[in-house]
Amino acid sequence: MNAIEMLEKDHKEVSKLFSKFEKARGAAAKQDLVNQIGDALAIHATIEERHFYPAVREKRTEDILLESLEEHLAIKRVIADLLRMSPDDESYDAKVTVLKEEVEHHVEEEEKDLFPKVKKIFDAEALDDLAEQMLETRTDLEDEDAPRMAVLSETAAAPPLS
Repeated sequence: MNAIEMLEKDHKEVSKLFSKFEKARGAAAKQDLVNQIGDALAIHATIEERHFYPAVREKRTEDILLESLEEHLAIKRVIADLLRMSPDDESYDAKVTVLKEEVEHHVEEEEKDLFPKVKKIFDAEALDDLAEQMLETRTDLEDEDAPRMAVLSETAAAPPLS
C-alpha cells in the first residue's frame, strides 16, 4: 500500500465511523464512536502533517497543503470541543455533524485536487517509501492510550508546513 492508498483507506474508515454514529443510540455508544473518530482523525492528521505534506511539498501543491493544514486546525478544534462535552449535551450531535462536514470537505479536496497532483509528481517507489514512514508513526500512535487527547494541545494555530 502506498502513501496515497493509506490515506484514502483512512478516509473510508472515518466515513464508516460517522455512519455508525448516525445510527447510534445512547450516550455511551455515541461517546465510544466519537472517541474512535477522534483517535482515527488525530492519527491521520499527524501522519499527514509529519510525513505526507512535507514530502509532497512542491510549487504545484503548496497552496493546497497550506489550506489542508488550516482545515486540520478547524477539525481539531471541533474534536477538542467534543472531548470537553457530554454526549447528553443537546448540541453534541450537531457538533458531530459539523465535524463530519469539515472532514468530508477536506477529504474531497485531497482526493480530487491534491492526490492527483502528487501522483503526477512522485513515482511509485517514492510513495511506497513514504508509506513506510507513515506506517511507523501510525503504529506508534495506535499504541498510545488515547491519541485524540493530543488534539487538545494542537488548537492554537495550524502547524507549519515543514
